Amino acid sequence: MRPGNRTDAQSLYFNYPRFDPPGKDRASGVAHRVVVVGAGPVGMTAALTLARLGIGCVLLDAKDSFNDGSRAICLARQSFQILESLGAVRPFLEKALPYLSGRSFYRGQQILEFSMPDTCDSKYRPMYNLQQQYTEAFLYQAIQRQPLIELRWCSKVTGVGQDDATVTLQVEDPWGGYTLRSAWVLAADGARSTVRSLRGLRLNGQNLEGRYVIADIRMERTGQGPLSRVERLALFHPRSRPGGTVLVHEQPDHIWRIDYQLHDGEDEQRALEEASVRTCVAGVLRDLEWPFPWDLGWWSIYSANTLALDDYRDGRIFFIGDSAHIVPIFGVRGLNNGLADAQNIAWKLAAVLHHYAPAELLESYTPERRGATLEAFAAAEKSARFMTPHSRGTALLRNAVLSLALHHSFAGQFANPRNMTPHAYTNSPLTTPDDDFWSGGPAPGEVVRDAQGEGESFLSERLGLHFTVLHFAEDGTREPFIAGLEEAVGHGAVRILSLHPSGGAARVLHAGPGNAYLIRPDQHVAARWREPTPKQIHRAMLRALGAGSDRCEVEAKHAASIGTVA
Repeated sequence: MRPGNRTDAQSLYFNYPRFDPPGKDRASGVAHRVVVVGAGPVGMTAALTLARLGIGCVLLDAKDSFNDGSRAICLARQSFQILESLGAVRPFLEKALPYLSGRSFYRGQQILEFSMPDTCDSKYRPMYNLQQQYTEAFLYQAIQRQPLIELRWCSKVTGVGQDDATVTLQVEDPWGGYTLRSAWVLAADGARSTVRSLRGLRLNGQNLEGRYVIADIRMERTGQGPLSRVERLALFHPRSRPGGTVLVHEQPDHIWRIDYQLHDGEDEQRALEEASVRTCVAGVLRDLEWPFPWDLGWWSIYSANTLALDDYRDGRIFFIGDSAHIVPIFGVRGLNNGLADAQNIAWKLAAVLHHYAPAELLESYTPERRGATLEAFAAAEKSARFMTPHSRGTALLRNAVLSLALHHSFAGQFANPRNMTPHAYTNSPLTTPDDDFWSGGPAPGEVVRDAQGEGESFLSERLGLHFTVLHFAEDGTREPFIAGLEEAVGHGAVRILSLHPSGGAARVLHAGPGNAYLIRPDQHVAARWREPTPKQIHRAMLRALGAGSDRCEVEAKHAASIGTVA
């Protein structure tokens, strides 16, 4: 909702473009390899990942512009690494607001200040604030540079059918209806997914306690008081909302998002009236010692839910992002998990379409990404129970802990939001179990840790959307290892980074001479060894491609080139 003097297209900070529908000559009988439904951040990320791996697609969206309103605003470090793999990260770095910390207050008194893990070995900060409109605009700019993506705005899916070889979509645009056929479909059309509805599928889970009004306002930070720096603020039992909780995030262009909890029995319709929102926001700003002018831009209401499909795959259709799962805002896991969904299914689908991997690889999508969803649910539910207690008893317990935190710092940790961390595919069928040699570093299934090497180079910059072997070797031992691996795996099947065992990557990964890591295209560790043989690496790579050790050979024409990087 917007103030009465503004239209839906009038934003305090963003100019919404209007896109034309596809031309009348759009082909109806052509069969495509992949169709992505939904041109939000998740759908565009999936399309860009496919294109970077040489797979073209048609990207459909029912709207004629980007999503409106205050949606996902927090991007985690892993999401920036995904954006880098797409060649799209530069405008995000220029616009987003990085932050490392957060504070929590109870009755106006600070009870917690936390810092997220960050070192000079990490290229990106733990978290960034950026409005979703900019996320979509920057991804759209990347799509404009990508000839393998055909984006069709104003194109609504009205029917979905499939057989063993093809998905058939019925699409409506301003010129009428037509049929669109594809070997595979990625449904990224959001929480109210049309594709999911047309397939008769339902999200299952629970509705959590608590309703929040979300308000976007514009005001310029002065560098004084609680709003003196970019961070996440949580107010428990503030003067303006006794018994409630308030969250505050700063965004680019002097925009601030304020989420305040409605009390039990508080009427939603009245709470959403402009005068009521202005009164509540003004009260929150008084709590934050803010005496300066501000302007209201947009507001809505939000309820926390933990909902997901039982299976993220329906034949030749894969559900990604909010079409597959709804995650509460606590811990900023929704969009970040959706981007990881997109990258996960896109690299696997590309490997199958290029015949580098058998179709069985696609069976790993649901267990890996639904596992990530369930982990996010568990963390978000803990936060939700603390932020919005579901009973009088839990409210009394929460308030007792908060009171204790006024005098004992350990109790303040209960107010930690438990921000999103990447899910580890430890139990994935694609992961080769670890041996007993390793005493530190990222284990198989975890995301590989970044490291700064000599000069300005980071390890994350040298990885890409391909399988990579990190081999820690002294001079004179690199060439025999590369030759043996090339003979076992096949020329071009894997990329090799030869790293010095005394460098930054070795320190962060706890690696020494002869050690090696196998990294998946999504930067998760597939396997690691003390002194691997070429056959061991080959078996682990086949396993990571869903092929097993004796079911098929990886073709030699993989998109990555084999070689050494000093």
